[in-house]
Amino acid sequence: MARFSASTTAQTAGRAPGWAAGWNLARVAMAVLVAVAVAAQFVSTVSFSAAMGRDLLTVVANFFSFFTNLSNLSAVVVLALAGARFFVRGRRLEADPPALATALAWVSTYMIITGIVYNLLLRGLPPQPESVGWSNEIVHVWAPLFFLLDLLVGPGRRRLPWKAALGAAIFPIVWIVYTLARAPFITNQTTGAPYWYPYPFFDPHTNGWGSVAVYIVVIAVAVVGLACGAVAIGRVRGIRSS
Repeated sequence: MARFSASTTAQTAGRAPGWAAGWNLARVAMAVLVAVAVAAQFVSTVSFSAAMGRDLLTVVANFFSFFTNLSNLSAVVVLALAGARFFVRGRRLEADPPALATALAWVSTYMIITGIVYNLLLRGLPPQPESVGWSNEIVHVWAPLFFLLDLLVGPGRRRLPWKAALGAAIFPIVWIVYTLARAPFITNQTTGAPYWYPYPFFDPHTNGWGSVAVYIVVIAVAVVGLACGAVAIGRVRGIRSS
């Protein structure tokens, strides 16, 4: 019980209930903002594709095959749940349930990876005609930054076991397998090529399989490394239930 009391004191020291309420309001607000950003880009993509006479079923499937969109949709869910739970439970500051705490750690990892990869590898690419500029910045910059801040200062963090970090790799691995297995069967709606990859660094026709393999390994290591960091931060500053 002494360790729990110390953890609780560390979690709440200097933070009035109003601060926790404000942060959870920010979580809900960010969830709404990200949802609007993804929806705006979806509408723009479908509208532009329809005008160009593209196959809309393929366009929609491709839209939801981007790691960025999947990560941001996951972000909407976990932020909304975390924020709503705080208010539903009467603004009580306590450790997040294990499932929610794990989801927050994993999605924080995916969002931070999204921000890093975009700003290091993709920011210099010319925008597509259907791109929505403000939406692009929210899902690739502001939402990842919010998750980094939430990891560092967000209330209610639970101390997770180290094995939770390994679980964070499951979704990216499944996504990579899905992406590489699906690509040869999808016609690129823009160029007409008989394959489609959501990101240029995954295209073996341009970069070769050796380069693709290097990117896969680097991203996998980065995911596990960031997930370990997320768990470590949670273990330092999180609440431990008795």
